[in-house]
Amino acid sequence: MIRSRNARTVANLAIVSALAIFLGACSSMSLPSLSGSTPEPEPGVAPEMPASIRADEIVGRWGLASFQNPNDRARTEAAAKAQCKQPYVIGAGATGGVVMHLADQATPQELRLKGSPSGKNYIGPPGPAGGDQDREIVSFDGRIMVTRFIDKDAAVRYGNMVYIRCAARA
Repeated sequence: MIRSRNARTVANLAIVSALAIFLGACSSMSLPSLSGSTPEPEPGVAPEMPASIRADEIVGRWGLASFQNPNDRARTEAAAKAQCKQPYVIGAGATGGVVMHLADQATPQELRLKGSPSGKNYIGPPGPAGGDQDREIVSFDGRIMVTRFIDKDAAVRYGNMVYIRCAARA
């Protein structure tokens, strides 16, 4: 009797597992539409738009700090200015971009300044504006630049990056 009950339980579990696998496979399949309409083409990648900020405007020496809480911005700007003793250098790229670090990358590389239809500006590798490796330029007035990474994990780790332009060396 106990063997019969155990065998029935095992059989029921096997059936449930098979159904779960079958249903999981069905949800990942794309079945043709029965309505007779033709599928819409996938949208193409929009061409890169120029940013309203030029690369030469951000090349230079910057004090760098970050904040999570907007109430900490003034204190963070002061901390960034103090970092001009050991500035973060944004270099000019060989093909018109800027040389900066991507999130979690030890080696800087040439990145592009990219515009978007919404008017936002981004810094990132070639490709559509607002990609996962991009950072949005939240604000820029020539002296202070605030950026935020698009990737959620990087945005949490790095916060809002505040760059304060360092005075020219004497």
